[in-house]
Amino acid sequence: MRVAVIGAGISGLVAAYRLRAALGAGLELVLVERRDRIGGTLHTGVLAGGPVDLGAEAFVGRRPEIPALLRELGLEDQLVHPSGRRPLIWSGGAAHPLPTGTLMGIPADAESMAGLVDEATLRQIAAEPDRPLHWTPGDDVSVADLVAERFGAQVVSRSVEPLLGGVYAGLANSIGVRSALPGLAAALDAGASNLSEAVSRALPPPSTAPVFGGIRDGYRVLLDALFSAAAPELEIDTTAQDLTRTPRGWRLAPVGECDAIVLATPAPVTADLLAPVLPEAARATSRIELSSSAVVALALPADTPLPENSGILVATGESLRAKAFTLSSRKWPHLADRAVAIVRASFGRFGDDSLLALSDAELVAAATEDLATVTGISVQPVTAAVQRWRGGLPQYAPGHADLVSTIESAVGAVPGLALAGAYLHGVGVPACAASGTAAAEQILAGQTN
Repeated sequence: MRVAVIGAGISGLVAAYRLRAALGAGLELVLVERRDRIGGTLHTGVLAGGPVDLGAEAFVGRRPEIPALLRELGLEDQLVHPSGRRPLIWSGGAAHPLPTGTLMGIPADAESMAGLVDEATLRQIAAEPDRPLHWTPGDDVSVADLVAERFGAQVVSRSVEPLLGGVYAGLANSIGVRSALPGLAAALDAGASNLSEAVSRALPPPSTAPVFGGIRDGYRVLLDALFSAAAPELEIDTTAQDLTRTPRGWRLAPVGECDAIVLATPAPVTADLLAPVLPEAARATSRIELSSSAVVALALPADTPLPENSGILVATGESLRAKAFTLSSRKWPHLADRAVAIVRASFGRFGDDSLLALSDAELVAAATEDLATVTGISVQPVTAAVQRWRGGLPQYAPGHADLVSTIESAVGAVPGLALAGAYLHGVGVPACAASGTAAAEQILAGQTN
């Protein structure tokens, strides 16, 4: 059997790994990647002589996919957890503790927002349960529309968007409730009489388990292990094109004929590939927009007196250029022992790519200046690393689930073709890994039918 996996990000690598594990040495497996390296939007660079992730650095701990992969690949000792320090929010020119008891920054009561929003907003939150809520099961609106109408614009800009910006590099008006906050949508569908009640229902139960996990030596450890275990023929720095159906299965340049193909490519690339063979699916995929971002990793003198917090999120509407800082040496115990203090600055929100046009030196200067503003510490980095992610994160707009249903229904109706990627069922690393597994299972199921 000959299978091509297009896209060597985490989704494609997991799909390739699962296919190899199921089919063994008899599988002829080709992996095609348009970049000059594997990993997609996961990338571990080197900073001051040690590894540092310049894309995602953590994964949601309550999902099992990444710990399971680490165990399978003999990398369980690479699993690490944060120190437990809490982040701050920079709003109104001052730092505030990140509110507790919220769902992606959406409060269940006014008390959690005290000090972050003004008195009028606190009164609006407190009175929200007394106002009728008009919600029909199946509705989908932007997070901004729902939260601003119920709790006020300050809750959106000061609490919700700093968190959404970290997940999607997006804004609350570019993200839909149903896909980004499925638990909240389910609570509203089930008859919650107000947003406060819906948030209370959707909040996860209290737990002492770590919220996030990470990989001690960076995601490259996992990526390299997946690639090694999958043992594909790699076509690097290569663009796949001209997808067509054949009596055998599929043909795709430059791969040639295959029995099956997994498209683990970003939404616009997938849309272009699908257009000649599944135009309805291609049209739906093309409607998923992308956001760009940049990460600047700063190595500071080891004795830099950083706040005792995991990071600093920036509210929208502030004069800063950075949208967030991860105080990595405070957040991750394994990084605290480095000879330098590490801080990551994130830039870029949906609809505004202007900061990505800055030179590396300008981005480093912006990160350093904004860090000084939010911490009161003026330092000169020992060294720095810059990584741009153009079109790196899909936006889960209202109606996203319907688009994905259309896409997957069309693709599922033809044998030997499967999709994987961040634009389907979640942008986080565990969700991408799950999509790779699902794509492999779809290909394998087709071979047994």
